[in-house]
This record gives sequence, structure tokens and C-alpha cells, in this order.
Amino acid sequence: MFASLSFDVPPSRLAAVLVCVFLIPLAISRLGCNFIMKKSAALGLIDQPGERKIHTQPIPSGGGLGIWLGVVAPLAVISILALFRARLALPDEVALRLEGVAFRLKELWTILGLGSCLTLLGALDDRYNLSWKLRLSVEFLVAIAAVSLGWRATFFVDAPYLTYPLSVLWIVGLVNAFNMLDNMDALSGGVATIASLFLATISLFLAPNPISGEPQYFLAFFLVALAGAICGFLTLNRPPAKLFMGDGGAYFIGFLLATTTLAATFVGENAPRSAVFTPVVVLAVPIYDVVSVVIIRTLNGVSPFVGDKNHYSHRLNALGLTKTQAVLTVYLTTAICASGAFYLYQVNLICAVLVMAQTIMTLCLIAVLEFTARKKIREQSEAIKREEDVAEKSRKNKD
Repeated sequence: MFASLSFDVPPSRLAAVLVCVFLIPLAISRLGCNFIMKKSAALGLIDQPGERKIHTQPIPSGGGLGIWLGVVAPLAVISILALFRARLALPDEVALRLEGVAFRLKELWTILGLGSCLTLLGALDDRYNLSWKLRLSVEFLVAIAAVSLGWRATFFVDAPYLTYPLSVLWIVGLVNAFNMLDNMDALSGGVATIASLFLATISLFLAPNPISGEPQYFLAFFLVALAGAICGFLTLNRPPAKLFMGDGGAYFIGFLLATTTLAATFVGENAPRSAVFTPVVVLAVPIYDVVSVVIIRTLNGVSPFVGDKNHYSHRLNALGLTKTQAVLTVYLTTAICASGAFYLYQVNLICAVLVMAQTIMTLCLIAVLEFTARKKIREQSEAIKREEDVAEKSRKNKD
């Protein structure tokens, strides 16, 4: 499969470029997050402790604005260079690359513009606690706009009445999945980083552009830049967190991952069509978390839009894992599921179906273990409470 790729960049130079693409957004994001931390009180971006919160002290929020800056600022500089490349004395190779960037500037800034709308929405929610109806309405409007402008899945069928709604649901679902996953220090950002790097690797080495046969450099660099910006934030979000990303960051990350997976070409001339499910496999854990939480809340007669502590990470914590162990377990589960995406490019359709089935069965196994263990813990707690009640009644009778 690797032999089918046509690399026109020496490996050493490609590695150096990837490192720069990762580190520059990281540095900008970290500087932006430092600024947000200092201004969080004035901006009203403070996450207060509460019944559904795991922290006991007020924590600055709005770290998502730092992530946004880490992505947008370097891309703005690259875009300016691309627009004025003809007036600059640049090496031919650099000018050629910038010409490719210029060709995709409209696409790039359309996505960044729509993502920025969601970042603003999330920041306003962090500040004013907006209603879920308003938030969801704006999310659907932004998703519909993105799909109408071309970011949609096709699934190799000419059925817009099916693919359009599914693409909208994919965007809205991932936006909320990463927001709901943001319930422990370094959790949502860490999972997004793992997913971004897996998708970037696949774009570079397994899913070439079907027309040119070259790796999907633009998409891969974008995902690596996103991972770098998130890691800049994670330096302040690792336990114990000094800064939270807030809804703005989660919305921005979820939207970018949703739209880039729709824009990417995961199925080329030499790849099986089943590779189209690569994003589902890579993002299986966020999907599992949001689906399982909605099911639990619905079965408990609670609105799916009311927060609680029934998330995957919370359930692991309830089983006896520390918060750090729970987060690392979610990381591991993400990497295990995402690694299955590599096999989608090496096997036939039947084996690809088995890869998908294996991913689903892995998550189902986790769900069964969680349910069984939590049921046992609940029964033990109820038994202890009954024993305490009996002892208390006995003591009162003696008195």
C-alpha cells in the first residue's frame, strides 16, 4: 500500500515540516491560553464548582480560545504568504506549495469561519449559560451551512436525501460528543489529539489523493496543526488543571474533526470502499460516550441535555480507577479502536466488516463490564446501608 504513494518531499524534510507544523501552533496556543488565564475573571470565564463538577475550586475557562488562536493565527500567516507569493522572492518549491494553499484558501477559511462561530457560541455559553435549545439550533444551522457548501459524505450512492442529513448529524454529533467528553482534566483534548494524529497519519501514508496519487499533505498538515494547538492547551489542562477549554474549545475541535473527515478522501483507487468508515473507527470512543450517555439518561427518565456523571470516564472512576487512570484508560481505548483503521486499507470487504465488528464488540464488552461492576457496587452499597439501618434500629430499641 505504501508503494502506491508518490512522495515528492524527502522524508527528512517532511519530518522537519511536520515538527514545525506541530510546534508553532503549540507555542501560539500556549501563549493564548496564558493570556486567557490572566483575563478570565474580567471576561467572566470562570468555571465554578458544582454538583456535576469534579473540581472543588473555581477554574479559569475559555482555553478553547487559545486553541482557536493556535490554529487560526499560523494559518492566517500562511494564507497571507500564499496570496502575495508572486511579490515575494521565494524559492520555487515554496512558491509552488503556496500556490496549492492559495487554491484551497476559500475552503480553508469557510471552515475556520464556521468553526469560529461555534467557538463564539461556546464562549458565550461559558459566560452566560445559554439554553440547550439555542445552542443546538445554532449547531444545526452551522452544520447545514457546511454541508450545503460541500462538506458531506457520499457513501458511493447518489442519494442526497440520505447523505445530507447524515452529514449534518455527523457534524452536530461530534460537536456535542467532544463537549460531553470534556468532563475530566486532559480528557477531551487528549482524545482529540490522538484522533487527529491517527487521521493525519492515514492521510499521509494510506489514503493518497485519488487524482494525483500524492499524500493528502494539506489535510494532514491541518490535522497536525490542530493537534499541536490542542497540546499547547493541554500543558495547562493536565491534572490538576489550571485551565479548562470550555464549550468553545470543545465545539471548535469537534467541528474541525467532523468537517475534515468529510472533506478527506479516505478511499482511493487502490483502497477498498470499506475504508470510508475510517473516521467512525478512529472516533469510536467519543461516539460511544455520547451514545451511551444518551441511552443511560433516557432510561433514567432524564433529559439527554441535562449534564450528569454517567460519562465513560465517570463510570471508570466509579469502578475504582483514579481520575488519571480513567483518562489514560480512555486514551488507550481510543488508540486501540483507531488502530483498527489501518487494517481497513489492507484487507478485503469481509475482513473490513470484521474490523468494524471488532471495534463495536470491544466497546460493547466495555459496556457489559461497566454495567456488571456498577451493579455489583450498587448492590454492595445497598447491603451496607441496610445493615447500617438494622444496626441503628437495634441501637434505638436498646435505648
